Amino acid sequence: MNAVLTRSRLRNALRAYWSYALSLLGLVRIQHEPLFVSVEPANICQLRCPACPVGLRNTGIPVSRDSATFISREVWQRTLEQITPCAHTIQFYFQGEPLLHKDLPQMIAEAHEAGLYTIISTNAQAMTPQLAEALVKAGLNRIIISMDGLTDASYNAYRVGGNVEQCKKALRWLHDAKADAKAKATIIELQCLRLRTNEHEWKAFKQQYKALGADRLVFKTAQLYDYTNGHPLMPTNPRYSRYTQSADGRYHRKPLSKTCLRAWTGCVITTIGEVLPCCYDKAHAHAYGNIMERPLKELFSNEKAIAFRQAALTQQPLICQECYK
Repeated sequence: MNAVLTRSRLRNALRAYWSYALSLLGLVRIQHEPLFVSVEPANICQLRCPACPVGLRNTGIPVSRDSATFISREVWQRTLEQITPCAHTIQFYFQGEPLLHKDLPQMIAEAHEAGLYTIISTNAQAMTPQLAEALVKAGLNRIIISMDGLTDASYNAYRVGGNVEQCKKALRWLHDAKADAKAKATIIELQCLRLRTNEHEWKAFKQQYKALGADRLVFKTAQLYDYTNGHPLMPTNPRYSRYTQSADGRYHRKPLSKTCLRAWTGCVITTIGEVLPCCYDKAHAHAYGNIMERPLKELFSNEKAIAFRQAALTQQPLICQECYK
C-alpha cells in the first residue's frame, strides 16, 4: 500500500510547494507542515564506518551528541500523532541502526495503519528470519540494505566491523518473507556506495542483485572527510565522486546544481524529539526545538526554521555546503 492521500495531506503538499516557489522569489513564508519525516529509532550502531558520526564515535573519536539511545514510546507516539494529518512518508532512520530498536516492527505497523508510506535503511547486521518476517507483515513499504561490496575485503573497507555474508542472508530472508506473505508492495532495495574499493564489482552488482534477493539496485556517491588531498575510498573515475580535482592537485566538492527542496518539505526527529532541518545536520547544529515541548507545526515554521531556510537558499549553512542531494 502506498501512502493514503487524504485531503489534509494533499492540501499540505500544495502549500509546501507553493511556499517553496515563493521562497525562490525571496518570500520565505511557511504555512505548511512537513510532507515527510525521518524518525531516529536508535542513535547507536555496531559498525565503525569512516564517514558516519556514529561510526566515528565507535572508534573513540569524540562526536558531540546529546540524545537518548533509543526513541521512547512517548516520543514516538507524539511524533506519529503530529505527522499523521500532514505527512505521507516516514523514514525510520537517521544516523544509528534502526534494527537495534526492539519495537521497530510495531512502530512500522502503527505508521502503516495511519496510512503512511514506510521506509527503513539498515546495515542488516541485526537481521534474523523472524525479524524479516515481522517487518514485512508490519506493512513495510521499502527496506534499503546497505552493502558496499560483494566480498569481505571490499565490504569491510567501508563497513568496518560488519559481515557481508550477513547482508546476503538478510536479503534472502526478506525475499522469502515477502514471498510467503505475498507482499508485492514491499520493495527490497540493495544500495551500494561507489568506492575505489568496490569499483571492480559494480558490473557484478548489476548482474547479481536480483539473484541475491533484491528488487532494486541503487548506487550512491560517498561523502568523505579529509578529501582535500584525495582519499583512499575515492573512486578513480571522477564521474562517480562528489569531489573534483583542481589544477593545484587539491580536491574540492562539486557544486550543487540547485537549491534544496528538503528544508521546505521534511525534517528529522531524533530519539529525544529534537526537530532538525535534514539528515545532514549530524551535529544537531540547527535544531528548531523539541516536539515534547512545542507542536511540530509550530516548530516547523518558527524563527529558527525560517532563518535556516533563508540561509539555505544561498547554501550558507555548512551542512548545505556538505550536501549532495
